Amino acid sequence: MPGTAQARQLSQISIPATTLDAALIILARETQIDVGSTEPGLRTVRTPAVKGRMSAGEALKRLLRATSYRAIEVDPRSFRIVRSLRRPQPPAQARAPRPSPPATLPARPASEDIVVTGSKQRVKLLRYPGSVTITRASPPPVADKASDMSEIARTMPVLQHTALGAGRNKVFIRGIADSSFNGAAQSTASTYFDDIQLAYSGAEPGLKLYDIAEIDVMEGPQGTLYGSGSIGGIIRLTSNPVDLNSLGGSLAGGATLTAAGNPGADLAGVVNMPIVAGSLGARLVAYRIVDGGYIDDPERGARHVNRTSTSGGRIRLRASPGDGWDIDLGGVGQTIDARDSQYAMRSVGPLSRRSALAQPFHNSVALGRLQVTKDWGDGLRLISASSIVGYRTDDVFDASPPGPNGIPLYRVAYHVRGAKRLLTHETRLSRSLPDGGSWVAGFTLLEDRDRLSRELGSPDNETSIIGVTNLTRSASLFGEWTAALSPKFAATLGARVTSARTDGEPSTQPRDDRFVRGRSTRRVDPTIAFSWLLQPRLALFGRYQSGFRTGGLAVAKGVGRVADFHSDAISVEELGLRRLRGGPTGLAFSTSVSLARWTGIQADLVNSRGLPYTANIGDAHIEAIEATGDWIPVEGLRLVGSLLYTHNKVSGPLALLSQPSRRHLPDTPEFAGRMTAAYGWTGPGEMSFQAELSANYVGSSVLGTSNLLDMRQGGYGLLGVTGRVKRRNIELSLTFDNITNSRGNVFAFGNPFALGSRDQVTPLRPANARLGVGVAW
Repeated sequence: MPGTAQARQLSQISIPATTLDAALIILARETQIDVGSTEPGLRTVRTPAVKGRMSAGEALKRLLRATSYRAIEVDPRSFRIVRSLRRPQPPAQARAPRPSPPATLPARPASEDIVVTGSKQRVKLLRYPGSVTITRASPPPVADKASDMSEIARTMPVLQHTALGAGRNKVFIRGIADSSFNGAAQSTASTYFDDIQLAYSGAEPGLKLYDIAEIDVMEGPQGTLYGSGSIGGIIRLTSNPVDLNSLGGSLAGGATLTAAGNPGADLAGVVNMPIVAGSLGARLVAYRIVDGGYIDDPERGARHVNRTSTSGGRIRLRASPGDGWDIDLGGVGQTIDARDSQYAMRSVGPLSRRSALAQPFHNSVALGRLQVTKDWGDGLRLISASSIVGYRTDDVFDASPPGPNGIPLYRVAYHVRGAKRLLTHETRLSRSLPDGGSWVAGFTLLEDRDRLSRELGSPDNETSIIGVTNLTRSASLFGEWTAALSPKFAATLGARVTSARTDGEPSTQPRDDRFVRGRSTRRVDPTIAFSWLLQPRLALFGRYQSGFRTGGLAVAKGVGRVADFHSDAISVEELGLRRLRGGPTGLAFSTSVSLARWTGIQADLVNSRGLPYTANIGDAHIEAIEATGDWIPVEGLRLVGSLLYTHNKVSGPLALLSQPSRRHLPDTPEFAGRMTAAYGWTGPGEMSFQAELSANYVGSSVLGTSNLLDMRQGGYGLLGVTGRVKRRNIELSLTFDNITNSRGNVFAFGNPFALGSRDQVTPLRPANARLGVGVAW
C-alpha cells in the first residue's frame, strides 16, 4: 500500500458510495495524486463511502479493502490499480438490498472519469472540444447477443445506415451521407478497431461486437487526427485488454424466435489467460450466430430465404516487460454468409418478393496487428501500431429481364467480387499535462489495394465484364496541441499534411481511353477549437475542421467503360454545450449545432439499367442540431433521450432532376430520436434485476439524389423491452424487439436491376424474442 510523502499527506476526503472507477477519479482530484489502471472491471465494483481527514494512502486502502484490486506505486505521486491475487476481504456488515445501476446503458456522456480515447491525447470528456458519443456497458451484460455497427446505429440517432444486409451496410455520421450503394468511393466514416483502421472504401465490415469495452462515435470531419475518409467522423471500437493477473472468461448463448420466420441461435465465449503472471497473457474470443430468415420467394417456391450465418474469433497477446512497455499482437477473423437478399416487393407482399434466382452474399475479413506502447510517469505516451487487413466480398444479383406478366423471360445473374488489402502504420507521441493541456504528434502511412471484378450472363455461363483495381498510397504528418490559457479556457490548434496518390487500372481494355490512370493529392487539414469551463461540470465548446477523400478510377455508365472521379472536401463549424454529472445521480446532457459545406461530392450510383458507376454529383450544405440527455433521478433508475435534426440541400446536375423539395442527401431523415428507460435493483440471495424499455423513431429519407433514386424510405417507429436476472455469475436475459410488429421500410433497395420498378422495400425484422443465458468467471 502507498507509503510516500504524497500518499501520507492528510487531505479532506469526501467520496460517496459509488463504483471503483468513479471513486478513484474523485480521490485523485481531492488529493492531487494520479491513479491509473488498464483493468476492465473497475466500473463493475461497488465501493463504500469514504469521508474524513486522512491520507490518500488510507483512502486507497479503504476503497480497495473489499475488492480484488491493489495499488502499485509508479512514482511519488502516481499509482496503478491492478488485480490482486488475494481474495477480497468481506465487508464489515451485510448491506440491505438497494438499487443497482442498469446493466446496459445506451450512451454515457455523464461521468468525469470518461476519457475520449479517440482524441489520441486522453482528453477528459468535459473538456473535449467537439461532439462525441461514448457507449459503454457497465457492468457488461453477459447473456446478450452482440450487435454489429449497423444494429448499433439503431440506438444512436446521430448514426444513419443502409440496410442491404450484414457486412454490406454503410454507416454515416450526422447526415454526411454520399450514397446508398457500395463502390469505389472512399467511406465517409472510418471504423477503427482499437488503433487499427478496418476498411478504406465500401461497406462497414459488420464485425460482431463481442468483448468490446467501449464504442466512441467522434463526429467529423476528423481530418487532422485521422486523415482522408473521416469527413463524417470516425467510429472507434475499443476491445477489452488482456488481464495479465487473473484467469477468467464467459460463455453465453441464446435462441431467437421470429414471427413469420425461422428461429435463430447464437453462441459466444471469451477466455482470458495469464501465461506469466503480470508479464504475459492472452485473450480469446469465438462466436457463431445464425439469424433466421423471414422473406419468402413464391416464384421459386422458397420460404424464409434470407438466413444469415456469422462466425468469427479474435486473439490478443500482451507482453508487459516492465518500465511502462506493453506489446500487443493480435488477429481478428470473421465470415458472413447470407443465403439470399433481404428485400421484399410491395406488389408481392410485405415479406415476399418475386425473383428468378437466389441472390446470396459472402463476406470475409481478416486482420493482423502489432502495437507497442510506452508510458512514462510524467504523462508522456508513445504508440506505434502496424496492421494488415484483408477483405473479400462476393455478391450475386438477379438481372433477369421481366416479361409482360412480371415473370422473368430467362435467368441472368450479375456477379460482383471484391478483394481489398489495407496496410497501415502509425507512430505518435502524446502527453497529457497537469494543467489540462495536451499535445499529440505523429505520422501515418497507408496503402490500400481495391480490386473489383464482374461477370454477367446465365448463372451457368457468366461472361466477364470490365472491372477496376485502385491502388492508393498516402503519407501524413499530423499534430494537435491544446493549451490551457487559464483554468477555465483551453484552445486547440492542429493540422495534418497529407500526400496521396491513387493509380487505377481497368481489368480489360475499355471502350473509351479518356481517363487518368494516376492522380496525386496534397492537402493540409487544420483544426481550430476551444473549450470554456462555465461551471465546474458545464463546458461550452466550439470547433472548425476540414477533411477530404481521395479520387480514383471506377466503372462508368454502360458496359466496358471506366471513368475518373475526383477528390471531394468538407469543412464544418460546430458550437456545443456539455454538462456532466458530479455523482451517482443527477442530469447530464450534451447539445450542439453544426454547419457543413461539402463540395464535389463523390457518390457510388447505379444507372437505369442497374449497372454501377461512380461520379462527383455536386455540392451540399448540411445543418444539424443534436442533443442527448441522461438523467438518473435516483440510484438504479436511468432515463436517456437523444435526437438529431438535420436539413440538407444538394445542388448539381443530378439533383436538378429531382423535385426541389426532395434534393437531399440519401439515407438521412430530417429527424430521428430515441428514448430509453432502465431500472435495476438488487434482491435477496445475491440476485439482481434489470429492466429496460426503448422507443426509436426514424423519419423519412430518400434513397438517392436523382429522379431514379427519389424514393421514400424510413418513417417508422420501433419498440423494444429487455429484462435480466443475475445471481452471482449466472445471468438470464429475455429481449423482445419490434414488439408492435412494425413493417417499416428501412431501405428502398435490394436489387439494382429491379430498381426502376420502384417496388422494393426492406422491411424490419418482424416481432421477435430472444432468450439468453450466460455465465462469467
